[in-house]
Amino acid sequence: MPVSPMNRREFVQKSAVTGAAVAVAGAVGAGTAEAAERHPGTSPRTWSFSILGTTDLHSHVFDWDYYTDAAYQDAKGNSVGVARVATLVKQQREAKGEDRVLLVDAGDIIQGTSLAYYYARVDPITGADAPEHPMAVAMNHMRYDAAALGNHEFNYGIDVLRKFESQCRFPLLGANALDAKTLRPAFRPYTVKRICVPGAPDIKVGVLGLTNPGIALWDKDNVSGRMVFPGLVEQAKKYVPRLRALGCDVVFLTDHSGLDGSSSYGDELPYVENASNLVAEQVPGIDAILVGHTHVEVSSYTVKNEETGAEVLLSEPYCWGYRLTVFDFELELHHGQWRVTGKKAQTLNPNTVDEDPEITKLLQADHELVVKYVNTPVGTCTQDLSAAEACWKDVPVMDFIHEVQTQTVKAGLSTADAALPIVSVAAPFSRTADIPAGDVTIRDIAGLYIYDNTLYGKKLTGAQLKDYLEYAAKYYHQVPAGTKVDTATLTNANSFWDYMYDTAAGVSYDIDIAQAEGSRIKNLAYNGTAVTDDQVFVVAVNNYRANGGSGYPHIADADIAYSSTNEIRQLMIDYVTAKGALDPADFAAANWKLTQDGTAVF
Repeated sequence: MPVSPMNRREFVQKSAVTGAAVAVAGAVGAGTAEAAERHPGTSPRTWSFSILGTTDLHSHVFDWDYYTDAAYQDAKGNSVGVARVATLVKQQREAKGEDRVLLVDAGDIIQGTSLAYYYARVDPITGADAPEHPMAVAMNHMRYDAAALGNHEFNYGIDVLRKFESQCRFPLLGANALDAKTLRPAFRPYTVKRICVPGAPDIKVGVLGLTNPGIALWDKDNVSGRMVFPGLVEQAKKYVPRLRALGCDVVFLTDHSGLDGSSSYGDELPYVENASNLVAEQVPGIDAILVGHTHVEVSSYTVKNEETGAEVLLSEPYCWGYRLTVFDFELELHHGQWRVTGKKAQTLNPNTVDEDPEITKLLQADHELVVKYVNTPVGTCTQDLSAAEACWKDVPVMDFIHEVQTQTVKAGLSTADAALPIVSVAAPFSRTADIPAGDVTIRDIAGLYIYDNTLYGKKLTGAQLKDYLEYAAKYYHQVPAGTKVDTATLTNANSFWDYMYDTAAGVSYDIDIAQAEGSRIKNLAYNGTAVTDDQVFVVAVNNYRANGGSGYPHIADADIAYSSTNEIRQLMIDYVTAKGALDPADFAAANWKLTQDGTAVF
């Protein structure tokens, strides 16, 4: 999930040193020097080692896009997948020594691609003849030493997560994932690794894992009553001293949490979503942090601890296997105790290397199985339905989502609520999504609805619904009347990203982008009549938003009229399968538009 709301672009420009290394507390040579003494018998010996880091892999094994059924491509020439990253890891181990390299991940491993969905829902790893999860196979082959829990680890339920954990030959760490009844750790908080130094004491490296408090909101259905998620700072204050007391020479954190101190969920939780910088500032005794969650590249960034003045080194290697972070440490032995004298971080780009042939050998059959699955036709479409303009126009492909959500909630309402009007809200997740005329496959629909969200119906009053839509409208930059509207710069104001922006169906309304935020929703009406403040609606909404995701007002606390454990994507597939044909004549309705002082923009 992207950073919000604190000037994400400016923050990344200031902090990212793409592909470059920044030295901290002294230069670290090549990082592979032999242990030596400047003056034999008197000077302290030195030793170096590295920690390699990935994050937000989201089940990208190969350099493949299941939604386009082709090799992954983007404008920047990135590649995706751990198969390429594995080659970089091999190179690092060969250059520095097998026993001088650790490999760590910062979470969001088992959700995010059709591959992930297949092994969670189609042929689940929890089944009777359970297959091994492809990410467990790949990461075991790469010999990961530890991984933090990401929030998306909980999307398919705790049983799937526990099964994945059992298949991994490395620990999943979560010092702030606690059993709701005992408040004891539900997963291992940390692991201690040893770097062997011939003729000297081992270097003890404590790896502490921290996950995101937002899980309590985003996956409320899966974790409520079972697990709780206190803040990163609070738990780091508990466990960092413990690692030091265990004799750890280096304390390394892997945090599924961004580093700008912001939260997308406002004050819904008392704990900060993106807290890695706060952990570095407020918890003494930390040497470095592998950052995750926000899908940005921050090659090397330092934060000064406010108590000790020590510099803490942080790095975030983007997502999906786009990058590999390399932390290099140099230590000196003083009176039998290792002390960090230098550290640096950089990110490496895997797009220059080939995929690891061993991972290809291990997982090609799984990959081909999923490719066959996503290319299964489920029906036809009467015309091309594109999402290219969905962020500023009411387009039919979004009405397809609204139709499925509306009809599903309508069919599931109790007798007492059956007469209430239904409004559907949904986000344009992908501007590149396109359902072609002709045959429609699973991947066509999956490319439109890329998340594994489930469906809720929640009750809002007319006044609350308007507040909800006003909140969505802050997605647009203000463009005064008479000023030309440029779609290239119109959206994503306030670091409000596409996945956070909801359009609505079931009511009609205008969004006046000439007006200030909070005063943009005009002419809100239901069946041609102005919506009244006390009118009650059932709002069809995904579980992420319903539980507080992106900080929308009122919705998290609203009464529930409907809920389902079925993914919205699967409901869309079922809709097309049942009808045989996807025809916008059945559902398309232009019910909202952008205006400038009342004049339509498009």
